[in-house]
Amino acid sequence: MKWKLELIPIPVSDVDHAKAFYTEKAGFTEDHDVRATDEMRVVQLTPPGSACSIAIGTGIVNTPPGSVQGLHLVVPDINAARAELADCGVDVGEVQDLGGILYVYFSDPDGNGWAVQEIRARD
Repeated sequence: MKWKLELIPIPVSDVDHAKAFYTEKAGFTEDHDVRATDEMRVVQLTPPGSACSIAIGTGIVNTPPGSVQGLHLVVPDINAARAELADCGVDVGEVQDLGGILYVYFSDPDGNGWAVQEIRARD
């Protein structure tokens, strides 16, 4: 049996503000924005090239905004990824070499933390 991780809920305080950050600054694609009920709204967003999406909204998760940390995005060129984020207005850190593994870090407006890791093409 195959098990695929396809959706990660991310707690945010302002859905529209977070949606704008992820689509306009972080470059995620909006898959859908659905209001199932007055208490439930689901916005699904996918990083470019990813099979896994995130969901922000109301009525989907009970954890406090900003409490998700350590989400990883993988890119083939860390310097290009950092430049792209910075050019779009994301407050992204400098490239860090952690023993041969290159990372940059950023957070969404609520403080949910992301790591961008360079992994060159796998043979």
